[in-house]
Order: sequence, then C-alpha cells, then structure tokens
Amino acid sequence: MPSFRPRLTLLLAAALTTLIGCSEPQQEKEPEATGSNNGGPDYPVTWRFALEEIEGSVQHVYANELKERIESISDGNIELDVFPYGSLGTSAQLTELTQDGSVHLAFASPGHLADTIPEVGVFTLHFVLSDHKEVNRDLLASDQLLELFSAPYAEHNMKLLGFVPEGWMVWTANKPLRSPEDFDGLKIRTMTANLAAEAYRAYGADPQPIPYSQVYSDLQLQRIDGQANPVFAIEEMGFYEVQSTMTFARPAQFIASVVSNRDWYEALPDEQQQWLDDALTKVAQLIYRKQAELNESRLLKITEDSNISLVRLTEEERGRFREASLSARETYVDRAGNRGEDILNTMLDMIAKREQELTGSNSGDGN
Repeated sequence: MPSFRPRLTLLLAAALTTLIGCSEPQQEKEPEATGSNNGGPDYPVTWRFALEEIEGSVQHVYANELKERIESISDGNIELDVFPYGSLGTSAQLTELTQDGSVHLAFASPGHLADTIPEVGVFTLHFVLSDHKEVNRDLLASDQLLELFSAPYAEHNMKLLGFVPEGWMVWTANKPLRSPEDFDGLKIRTMTANLAAEAYRAYGADPQPIPYSQVYSDLQLQRIDGQANPVFAIEEMGFYEVQSTMTFARPAQFIASVVSNRDWYEALPDEQQQWLDDALTKVAQLIYRKQAELNESRLLKITEDSNISLVRLTEEERGRFREASLSARETYVDRAGNRGEDILNTMLDMIAKREQELTGSNSGDGN
C-alpha cells in the first residue's frame, strides 16, 4: 500500500474550484438524483462520497464496501464516486461541501465537527466508552444513539446516517506516557475542534490543533512532540517512523460519523432512499470486524518495519488518567449545554446497563 507523506501543500483552491465546477451541471440535472419531470429518475445517477482519510484506511474500506453494496442493490442505477482525503480539502472543508450540497455523502469526525456541533464532542472525551468491545459495538450501532444526535446534525443541514468506530486511540511520542505528569507541557497534536484539546489539557499537555496532512512533517521537524490516532493511521501515515514509543492506554476510540446533505437525502425518491439505507445497514454489520482486523495487521507491520517501543498501561495507570480526565466533561457540558449533558448522561447509562448485562461473561477488551 502506498504511503502518504504530506510534505506538499494541498492545492485546495484548485480542487474546490474543480468540484464546484463539476457540481453546477449536477444542480441543473437535479432530477437525475431526485426524480425527473416525467415521473422517474434518469439512471445511472452518481453520488459523491468524500473521505477524511487516504486510500487503505478504515474510511476507505467502508466507502468501498458501501460502493459495492449500493451499486449491487440498485442494479447499477446508483454509482458511488469516492474521494479519498486530499482530493477535496481538509475535514472541515468536507463538512462545508456536504452542507452546501457539493458532495452528497461524507465522513465528519467529532474532532473537527465539535466546533460546529458541540454535542458530538462527547466522542472526544476520554474514558467514556467501555473496555468491553460488545458494549461499544452495541452502543454505536443503536438507533437510540442516532436519535440523540439527529436534531443537532439536522440543524446544520446534515443527515446523520451512522457512527463508524475506527479503533482505540494510541499515543505516540519520544517517551512512554505512563502518567498525566508525562504530558506536562507536551506539545501533542489534536484535531482542530476546541473540545478535542480539552482531554489533553486535563493532563497538563499543550494541545496543538493541526490538520491531518501536516502531522508527519511537524513530528519530523519536532514542532510537536506527539499525536494520537488508531494504529492503522499511525502506520499508513508513517508516524511511527518519526516517534520512538507507542503508548496503549485505551482512553477513547476514534469515532467518525457518516453524513449526507439533509436536503438531498430528503429529496431522494423512495427507492433510492431505501437502497441507501439498506446498503448502510449491510456495511455497518461488517465494519466493526474489518476495522479491528485492519488495526491488528497494521500493528504487525509496524513492529516488523521498526524498533518502536510498545507500552501498555496497567489498570492502575489507566485509573490515574481516568480520574484526571473528568474535568474535561465539565467543559463539554458548559459548551454543549443541556442537550449535550443529556447525551453524555444517556450514553453513560446505556454503557453501564449493557456492562451489567455482560457481567461475568468473557467479553474481553478490544476494538
């Protein structure tokens, strides 16, 4: 798999101009996606799907699975055009393109989206999710969770279609990070939303909000001291090449949301909406296993290709981080308001209830 080394500035203006130029005829031919004047759509119809990650990532795997299924379910009437990261812009720009309808589908991660939708910043908090993989899987796939976030997304002209887990966040630095004191003054890269930095401020770190494409060069030039991502991203972006230590603390999982332009989704003919819903359901049943397999295989590749040290925290060490992380929840509630507080409390209740149901079972940890 080719590696991506973000040493060149993305030609975003040109890419966005190209996309807008391509989108104008689509707007003129809107009946193709939503029904023509003679009562039916003219097939095939092309839907654009923008990713926050490069080829070979969890999001790319998800997009390819969705492409295969939507094109199969629709008998080729729907064609899904996938745009990996770097094609159209930064994560925040992809969200804007979705909101204005230039792209139909996109990934939108809480690490940047929380500036627009504070409620989704709950996924940037540490030690909210369970250590039990079954609990997290059931939570993220539940209709109840989608309903909690439906209104906040809709208020920004986005339809929330699902949450996609991409694996536990792993810290990299040039030293082990075994205690909050090890974060004191550490310049750690975070995603660009203010809430994404709060968990690390709680440990005494100096968060640096940096676009994904810039992280490798900033680590290499020692402008920053560390970063956090799932294992597959650490491998594909080459972060392990410029860091000495990976610390596995399981503080949070990287959760992405799949969204569409709300107006576009609601204007789809019934059969197209059903095709999309059916395809999303099928992919959701596969992606949890596939992301776990991808993270496992990428960790093996990292250990084969480098001498990087792997540090796994004890439960006592994790407990210190858990205690230190609680102050970030207060900041989240201040910014997300009553609705955000209700979401946090409901999620914690759902997790606790499911954990209680699994007490005594051999569910174990994992992605």
